Amino acid sequence: MANVKSTLYYIHDPMCSWCWGYRPVWLELKSALPSECAVTNVLGGLAPDSDEPMPEEMQKTIEATWHEIETKLGTRFNYDFWTKCEPRRDTYKACRAVLIAAAHELEERMILAIQRAYYLNAQNPSDIDTLVDLAIEVSLNGRSFRSALESDDTDKLFIRQRKMAAYLDVTGFPSLRLKIEDEVHPITLDYQDYRVSLNEILALTQVD
Repeated sequence: MANVKSTLYYIHDPMCSWCWGYRPVWLELKSALPSECAVTNVLGGLAPDSDEPMPEEMQKTIEATWHEIETKLGTRFNYDFWTKCEPRRDTYKACRAVLIAAAHELEERMILAIQRAYYLNAQNPSDIDTLVDLAIEVSLNGRSFRSALESDDTDKLFIRQRKMAAYLDVTGFPSLRLKIEDEVHPITLDYQDYRVSLNEILALTQVD
């Protein structure tokens, strides 16, 4: 059997806690994909820019989600974030940071840096200064990064990413979509077994 050429889209947000929980399985899935299946990340964006503190009720809801993910998947979280930082419902800056890093072939390193900062090190990626520190950590120039983070060009790139997520008919993160020629197929995402997604992908792409 041969595999037809296809593209697997991974629609995510670096500050999405379920994306953090899914990370180990996502890495397994990527390593198991046939070579004919390209992988493309799409930044859907959870929450627009905001300087407003996150309402206390929302903080409790998100913290409860962290506990749920930890219980179900064994994912580590550092709950000091909720007392050490001033949470804001703002993930767009982190998404733009990933786009800037991608232009320097550092996309995956930046995604992981943001996730580790947020979930393990009780740092706030909604803050520009935090993102600049992470940019330096992944070998980007801090001054150039800060300028790019606030530029119209970066925002236009991010708008295109969100439009792509809408085209793929995605409303939640993480999500998987497989494109074969002009047809887009939703792929089941299992948080504990990569083979669920892999088997669907193989069934759609394998030909005699």
